[in-house]
Amino acid sequence: MNAVESQNLSKRYKSGVLALQDITLRVKKGRIVSLLGKNGAGKTTLIRILATQLMPTSGKAKVLGYDVVKEPDKIRKKIACIPQEAEPIGFLTVWEHLYGYLLMRGMGSSEARMKTEEVLKVIGLEGKRKALASELSGGMQRKLLLGMALATNAEVLFLDEPTAGLDLQSRGEVWRLLRELREEGRTIFLTTQNMEEAEVLSDEVFLIERGRILAGGKAEDLVRRIGWEVRVEVEGGWKREELERYGKCLPHAGSLLLYTSKEGAKRIVKQATRRGIRTRSRPVNLEDFFLLVGGENEPAQTA
Repeated sequence: MNAVESQNLSKRYKSGVLALQDITLRVKKGRIVSLLGKNGAGKTTLIRILATQLMPTSGKAKVLGYDVVKEPDKIRKKIACIPQEAEPIGFLTVWEHLYGYLLMRGMGSSEARMKTEEVLKVIGLEGKRKALASELSGGMQRKLLLGMALATNAEVLFLDEPTAGLDLQSRGEVWRLLRELREEGRTIFLTTQNMEEAEVLSDEVFLIERGRILAGGKAEDLVRRIGWEVRVEVEGGWKREELERYGKCLPHAGSLLLYTSKEGAKRIVKQATRRGIRTRSRPVNLEDFFLLVGGENEPAQTA
């Protein structure tokens, strides 16, 4: 049984905005899956539907075998969801957050106390148990929210941009926690705009743009589909037509991006040096797949 699956799932808001268009995907249990896309691509809408917070307009979706429309109560008992805008309650302590949340989820007092102590150790906030949430750094607050989801023993976690706004160290700590959850057999379904996060953390990546899933698979497989080895950024002084003899070229942020072979990159960099033109080159990655595949699609009205 898949942890998450959808078939031709669509959502049109009352305003007429078409936020999702025929979303079909399958996510196996025990994986970290990233939904990668820009603001307005439809990521949050999809998460909310799967977490039974929003009704779809058409199509079907199941979480752990339960239908999101017909069996939402059964799903809610087995999942946890952390929206991007979620924040801890400032006047509650770290311990009170975890313990109180478990009581609200129906756990007995004794079990909730033991689970709270266990989770405090896992998220590295044991020494902050008496600290008010308002006294925590952004990274610690995010870890506290993850701890609340972790404490429930939820089989599937829906996380909307869980590392948005965090510094490198805090982001790394959140990644560590997510990997540990996967090792326990949990399924993590997260949204992100961070290419690196999607590439290094996820077992599978779905690229969403303008409400449609454009591609899905392992990050390394998506990168291989680019068909080129190197990306060369050329800062002016070169016509696009000239560069296209060496590969695929497109404008980007005032420069030209050339996707080419290793040999082609060597030739371009050598010629650019002679002509006094600045270049930057690196191996292709998931960001390039996003640029190349996303740029080929016609605009549509989404939210």
